[in-house]
Amino acid sequence: MMRSARFGKGMADDMRSLNASIGFDKRFWREDIEGSKAWARGLLDSGILSAEELEEICGGLDKVAAEIESGEFNFSEELEDIHMNIEARLSELVGTAGAKLHTGRSRNDQVATDFRLYVKRAATEASGAVSRLMQAVVAVAETCQDVVIPAYTHLQRAQPVVFSHHLLAYVEMLERDRRRFLWAAEQADTCPLGSGACVGNQFGIDREKLQEELGFASLTSNSLDGVSDRDFACDFLYAASMLMVHLSRFSEDIILWTTSEFGFVRLGDEVTSGSSMLPQKKNPDACELARGKTGRVVGHLIGLLTCLKGLPLSYNKDLQEDKEGVFDTHDTILAILGVSTTLVKTMEVNRERTSGSLEGGYLEALGVADYLTRKGIPFREAHDLAGGCVKRCEELGVSLPSLPLAEYQSIHAAFEEDLFDAISVEGSLEDKDVTGGTAPAQVALQLERWKELLK
Repeated sequence: MMRSARFGKGMADDMRSLNASIGFDKRFWREDIEGSKAWARGLLDSGILSAEELEEICGGLDKVAAEIESGEFNFSEELEDIHMNIEARLSELVGTAGAKLHTGRSRNDQVATDFRLYVKRAATEASGAVSRLMQAVVAVAETCQDVVIPAYTHLQRAQPVVFSHHLLAYVEMLERDRRRFLWAAEQADTCPLGSGACVGNQFGIDREKLQEELGFASLTSNSLDGVSDRDFACDFLYAASMLMVHLSRFSEDIILWTTSEFGFVRLGDEVTSGSSMLPQKKNPDACELARGKTGRVVGHLIGLLTCLKGLPLSYNKDLQEDKEGVFDTHDTILAILGVSTTLVKTMEVNRERTSGSLEGGYLEALGVADYLTRKGIPFREAHDLAGGCVKRCEELGVSLPSLPLAEYQSIHAAFEEDLFDAISVEGSLEDKDVTGGTAPAQVALQLERWKELLK
């Protein structure tokens, strides 16, 4: 515990427990040891350590790492955090040399360095997991180019859409998520080590060399900001929050598609559960968990933003609250991404149900209006006339393709026999042959693009 002769009394037990972060920041141990080795080499260059002491320290840190890796290390609440736990054990192993390691360094720049290293790696790892999910979705989309389902607006049937096109919409979202994680990694890729407690270090440590050794792309340029900046953690949490929002939307679609009412897909046994009471149930638990855990991840983002909003410069103990949410978010998104990838790979499309899904709902109505528009009728008038055709179908109990031509012509003389080709499913799809449209040719181009990008 960092209490010098300045204090006449020991810390109260409940305060010690509240103050300690070792329960969660021990996750930093790899980053802390990596940073400590770099700092020790900086102290050598500054003449604070001898070559022998440097060797002792690095060897001692390797022993500490081995103990933690094997589970033999005794983490102590009395020592508050991972930094003091490692330093104390190092001093036990190597003596006086270990006591010199913290020269010119503060836990303020130490934790900022550890945290940046962690977030940089976590964001890069998340980006890779997103890519694997994208590959799985693209693989399914490639097999479904001949499957057509209704596209919905307001959860009401709107127009026919190639199922692959629907799936690839989520690939677009996931690509934005992937790029956001890469950007978050870039934001974390700045080295604060050497900032000291808040105004820099007094021993002339070569910060450029620290940056290079730790693999950072740049150095923080202001010591106050260096120890107190947590924007990079917010960036990671925002990227994770957007990812989870997209996965939640995808999950909601899949949940609907698995219902008896839709029946578009069947989920594999690997990602579903049964009921304790109802023998027939096969519940889409993976999707429901993704949807539910979205609130958890978004909550971590809001929690950190709220923590930061009133902090004066520079470091404050409030910043101890920055880590648990990031750690939990990292674990949560990797778990959800892994399960989602398995879900997509094991999902089966029920072609019998999808083939019958276009019946009813008057999905051809816009095609009727477009047909009239091409005949020179203003769209608003054509829209009104198409609505009249739908109304007539309702009165007769038939679909738009089944409504006799004579009925159409009773509504407007511009209708001719070629109407029925124009409003067919095939005609509707081919009509959307523009970049980003659902025409089969455009969907094929999308697929080729994604397969190339995801190699």
